[in-house]
Amino acid sequence: MTYRELAVPGAWEITPVQHGDPRGVFLEYFQAGPFATAAGHRFSLAQANLSVSAAGVLRGVHYADVPPGQAKYVTCARGAVLDVVVDLRVGSPTFGTWDSVLLDDTDRRAIYLSEGLGHAFLSLEDDSTVLYMCSEGYAPGREHGVHPLDTDLGIVWPTVDRAGRPLTALLSEKDLAAPSLAEARTAGLLPQYDEVSAFVESLRP
Repeated sequence: MTYRELAVPGAWEITPVQHGDPRGVFLEYFQAGPFATAAGHRFSLAQANLSVSAAGVLRGVHYADVPPGQAKYVTCARGAVLDVVVDLRVGSPTFGTWDSVLLDDTDRRAIYLSEGLGHAFLSLEDDSTVLYMCSEGYAPGREHGVHPLDTDLGIVWPTVDRAGRPLTALLSEKDLAAPSLAEARTAGLLPQYDEVSAFVESLRP
């Protein structure tokens, strides 16, 4: 298993070693020890989610208030999604920066996003099945979003699916109504870099 830190500090791409034979494939998509070495702290699992999305479904950009925030460890068990992390931490040297990882059932990579970062993905195939391990449970009053098509974010979303067919983005009503990055910042909804850094530091042994 190899770890690569993304352009957004606090986010990693994780590539597992796959063991295949005529029966199929086996892999470990999470290892607590190597994860703690890479991230500098352990991952505490509080909730595990699963979503199934048609091609073109766009979910996010979602984030939670810090503390306690909600770190996520995400992989795609079936199909393919472009998974995106956005630095929403006001005061961060990389504020507004985004990076992406292709999660699919070929390379079977995962992505980790620490507290204070925004998460979104676009499904590139019908029935794409995404698994999320979360450090905190869902708490509606602490959950927020930024519009994934905000031009200030400038996320380059794919325009074709896995088979090369044109994609039309499909968003939930909640995501369609989400504020832009600038609006969320003005409203004081975004995490503060210093507060997030202090909280993440408190998780270190």
